Amino acid sequence: MLNTPHVSPGGTNSVILAHLAHTPASLALFLQDQGSQVGFSPMELWGHMGNLAKAVVIILFIMSIWSLAVIIDRALYFSAARKQSREFAPRVAGALKEGRLDEAIKVADRSKKSHLAEVVTAGLTEFRSFGSGGAITDEQVESSKRALERSEAIVHAKLKKGLGGLATIGSTAPFIGLFGTVVGILNAFQQIATQKTSGIGAVAGGISEALVTTAFGLLVAIPAVMCFNYFTNKVEAFDVEMDNSSSELVDYFIKQSHR
Repeated sequence: MLNTPHVSPGGTNSVILAHLAHTPASLALFLQDQGSQVGFSPMELWGHMGNLAKAVVIILFIMSIWSLAVIIDRALYFSAARKQSREFAPRVAGALKEGRLDEAIKVADRSKKSHLAEVVTAGLTEFRSFGSGGAITDEQVESSKRALERSEAIVHAKLKKGLGGLATIGSTAPFIGLFGTVVGILNAFQQIATQKTSGIGAVAGGISEALVTTAFGLLVAIPAVMCFNYFTNKVEAFDVEMDNSSSELVDYFIKQSHR
């Protein structure tokens, strides 16, 4: 018969208690070691990123600077156009009412940033190019009308300057951030396979990349989309004002031709 070593109940309890006594310390040491490898400050997150994820963040940063520059430029341009147009409209209307065509053109020339002034100047200049003496012909009116239409198209293009890029940034930034998310998750799985561990430290770097690039992409896209919609509505309002001013000026030319 085999001799089985006899272990007293008291000895068994001592071994179990000793093992349990070391378990919390080992667990705390493991968690401390894992936690020391994970940081969530911007510099630590940047350090965890791979080269491809860093490239995504740099691209998003450039897009954010570009969109901010467009937003500031359009806001200043539209504000100046609105202010000068409000001052220009009553002055040129008064000059035309009194038949002072040259004075109306001078008033328009002083409002360089006014969308209305640029359109009206084109029509008045074309109208005056036929000469101030003699009867006003239909060809003179039609030529002035075409000049107004050409000027409207040019001013419309100026008003929309940069808005196409703003729309592109607003629509593509989330997808670029999503690409960074995919890269971060792939890096997390690669770290698990390389280190042969499934602890939080093995995946924290990849997850941080995913979160940062996604958040950054949304941070860039949301203001771009909001400002694009706002500026597009502004351009449409300016187009209506230019159409109305052109129509009123053509009516003025027709009335002058019938005198």
